[in-house]
Amino acid sequence: MMRRLAVMQETHNLSRLRLFSGNSNTALVHKIAEHLRTPMGKAVVKTFSDGEVNVEINESVRGMDVFAIQSICSPVNNNLMELLIMIDALKRASAERITAVLPYYGYARQDRKVSPRAPITAKLVADLITVAGTSRILTMDLHAGQIQGFFNIPVDHLFAAPILLEYLKNLQNDTVMVSPDAGGVERARAFAKRLDASLAIIDKRRDSPNVSEVMNIIGDVKGLVAVILDDMVDTGGTLARAAHALMEKGAKKVYACCTHPVLSGRAIEILSEAPIEEMIVTDTIPLSATARELSKIKVLSVSGLLADAIERIYNDDSVSSLFV
Repeated sequence: MMRRLAVMQETHNLSRLRLFSGNSNTALVHKIAEHLRTPMGKAVVKTFSDGEVNVEINESVRGMDVFAIQSICSPVNNNLMELLIMIDALKRASAERITAVLPYYGYARQDRKVSPRAPITAKLVADLITVAGTSRILTMDLHAGQIQGFFNIPVDHLFAAPILLEYLKNLQNDTVMVSPDAGGVERARAFAKRLDASLAIIDKRRDSPNVSEVMNIIGDVKGLVAVILDDMVDTGGTLARAAHALMEKGAKKVYACCTHPVLSGRAIEILSEAPIEEMIVTDTIPLSATARELSKIKVLSVSGLLADAIERIYNDDSVSSLFV
């Protein structure tokens, strides 16, 4: 009787919460809904024969606290338009608050001008999402933390670290965390501290144009299990070269660990041939059928973490306390 009462109270507490999903990562959204024990919102997100996106919200959201969940992954532009049109539809249907939940923020690597007359597309995307009618943003492991400042609305930035660390604890004790570049040292150092592991850095240099990139290892990896840590893996080329360099320096085994498995181009072919024992990723981006066939890829789900954050936002509780 007490259990039934607790469930009834929880259902009542989430009575004004609604989850809506685009087509980019429906499997993840279903898992989030299961964690929250709340049904998915009734909506149809489809594409007309001429390529235009159409969204139909098939239930009342007037006065509701709505969470529109969409990874801006491949096909990036289509998924972005789905998100923008879905937010516009929810706003025009009188939703009280709309939170855009972006497990993966596309265009994040275009966060600054790298050459004259170059765009800052990450800022443009932030403006589009805001103007569409979004009240706040919930995202995970941004490629560049300063993207939070591109928004003039609240941004809750989650980290997949707790989930990845829990899995990495099962590896051998003789572990060295490896940052693939100077920019990722802080992340690798934090993981090394939590795992009581050592730290190594890969220094990539190209002595002259059209000459292959040389990878120098800073730190001792001989006889250790090396774990290359990054926020995403795209084509896999740098990761594969790093794995070869670590093995040449005497690493016992090489693992790779990242949050976002972009895996574009020949990534699956490259990773399958690389001396990587296991590629640990999360489900912020769904794997292609080909990627799912690669046995060395291990997928961990961030659905529980996102569900906890959504519930905290709904209840106006602290989200940062998830990482204390």
